[in-house]
Amino acid sequence: MLSQYFKDKSVLVTGHTGFKGSWLCLWLHRLGAKVSGLSLEPPTTPNHFSEANIVDLLDFHILADIRDEKAVGCAIEESQPDLILHLAAQTIVRRGYREPLETFSTNVMGTACVLEAIRLAKRPCSVVVVTSDKCYDNREQVWGYRETDPMGEKDPYGSSKGAAELVVRSYRDSYFPVSKIAQHGIKVASARAGNVIGGGDWTEDALIVDVIKALSIGEPVLVRNPNAFRPWNHVLQALSGYLTLSARLMTSNDPAYCSGWNIGPLPGNEIPVREVVELLLDEWGEGSWIDGNDPSAPREAGILRLSIDKALWELNWKPCWDVRESIRQTAKWYRHRQGNEGSMHDFSLSQIIEYEDAMRLSMAGQLVQPNSFVPS
Repeated sequence: MLSQYFKDKSVLVTGHTGFKGSWLCLWLHRLGAKVSGLSLEPPTTPNHFSEANIVDLLDFHILADIRDEKAVGCAIEESQPDLILHLAAQTIVRRGYREPLETFSTNVMGTACVLEAIRLAKRPCSVVVVTSDKCYDNREQVWGYRETDPMGEKDPYGSSKGAAELVVRSYRDSYFPVSKIAQHGIKVASARAGNVIGGGDWTEDALIVDVIKALSIGEPVLVRNPNAFRPWNHVLQALSGYLTLSARLMTSNDPAYCSGWNIGPLPGNEIPVREVVELLLDEWGEGSWIDGNDPSAPREAGILRLSIDKALWELNWKPCWDVRESIRQTAKWYRHRQGNEGSMHDFSLSQIIEYEDAMRLSMAGQLVQPNSFVPS
């Protein structure tokens, strides 16, 4: 279904050694793309990039900082990309509080470096800049944020993602205007995904990581914000949105695609953190959790929802796994690894194939998605 768009295309992924980036490279390779990557070393040990042997799939692999203008320019020159997916970022909210300058520099100036390298290369290509659902000015509202809502969460991480969106808009309007796509051939969009979960994530402070670590040592899970609501999204669901958007950009000069897009679950899948933990423990078959809420801890949003109406209607993209299935698939990945049941590359690939099957059923109208999720 997607392979018709990516077969033999040259794709450059920044942040390819990270959690989402490594899954993206694996999927792109399966779709027949020629995949290259630019990133720092994998941010954690262990990591999905190494576990799934992603480096063996790459046309070339550059280890460099996204803020290194020369390195980014060389990566574009070397790969001659038809598509650039910019995922490299500082992705941790609490680290943003500890290291605000690093967070702003990486997320804002790093994005500017990528777009500047594209401007200087003057090579027609499609570009998807991945930011975050936390780019919005969060007002703790109960309805989902739309792409037209104001940018800029209050904490350094969210603020940096909102600023990155402004950088994207500035470069698009100043250097790659949608009214002149036929002349310059550079099409730029941004994607704002919900809270991403899935196998192979060892990100600091990530909820699923905290649960898996506690289970591995037989301790209760310390849950920081048990009542916080988030739009939970399996990594493959988020990536399917990025790939669908990329396909539209590569095959159409319609300026409507050169804009911001929310990629999240269907309404009703924004459940509180405590329910996610309980579902994962249920899938695991053991474990417990305790409330670790600390009133003196740095502020994190209490409610966050995304409206995905635009992607549903204009991209014809559909989420395929609800939150329960996303958690089940996540638990399966870690169980497989824990049991040393075989290649994590092969198992990760099998989950991609399973998601592709769900996409086909969804497009055929055979996959029933609930309007809301109610845990049993």
